[in-house]
Amino acid sequence: MTTDQRRTKRGKQEMRRVKLILVWVVLVCLVQPVWVPAGAEADEQFFILVTNDDGYRAPGLKALAEALAPLGEVLVAAPLENQSGVGHATTTREFVAVRPVEISPGIKGFAIAARPATCTRLALEALVPRRPDLVVSGINPGMNLGIVVYYSGTLGAAREAALVGIPAVAVSMQGNAAEDYAATAAFVRRLVEQLRAQGRLRPGLFLNVNAPAGERKGAAVVRLSNTPTPQSFDRTVNPRGDVFYWSDFGPLADDAEGTDVWAVSRGFIALTPLAIDATATSEVEGLRRVIKE
Repeated sequence: MTTDQRRTKRGKQEMRRVKLILVWVVLVCLVQPVWVPAGAEADEQFFILVTNDDGYRAPGLKALAEALAPLGEVLVAAPLENQSGVGHATTTREFVAVRPVEISPGIKGFAIAARPATCTRLALEALVPRRPDLVVSGINPGMNLGIVVYYSGTLGAAREAALVGIPAVAVSMQGNAAEDYAATAAFVRRLVEQLRAQGRLRPGLFLNVNAPAGERKGAAVVRLSNTPTPQSFDRTVNPRGDVFYWSDFGPLADDAEGTDVWAVSRGFIALTPLAIDATATSEVEGLRRVIKE
């Protein structure tokens, strides 16, 4: 074989290698024309974590999750069993069981054997694919007005998200009727849309929503009632002489104008912005003078 023939052969081999490389590149581009980091596309979707204190089977949770689903991606993290009235208690010093569940077609989540606040925090730290844009807790069948916000597991679950800088909304309503769940869930969806459009879904937002049963006159932004909620303790003695007490709360019929109790008693949905900082700022300077003396 002459030198020219060897050069021609090497040139043809090189050309075949170039063609194979080009074919490989074209195939890769056809499979994935533009490289996108894993999860980048999903990150653009509005992401809502839904929780409650009544358990993952509660109708209010289902109504809320289904109403919010059209706004983006919804994931549920709720107690395995009813945890009403536990406030901001947390589950510590024990293992927490987590069970994957489907709330309704297309809406998945986790049933968690823990207090509501822990359900929220566990989800945020270990279960969600990324940081939620919003956490919504509810819909609780029963009002959480005034100082009841300190006793409510619904508020505890939402407050836990607010503590770590995630916008949070707690939702409660009078009664337990399907039509009221649907109406309240629809209102929350519109509220979230409006808050989002106005750029108010940002760290620091902690909102308490209470809806009356039946026809509503609209919504009112009001302050918390500071009137103590009526509480009774019924005494019972069993045949052996053991004494037991059963605690129950009674609703406030009305309160001062401008409070959440006042608004709901007049047929308005009460919206109350809450704060994490519980400092009594009016007392700060006075206490400073005391410790200087």
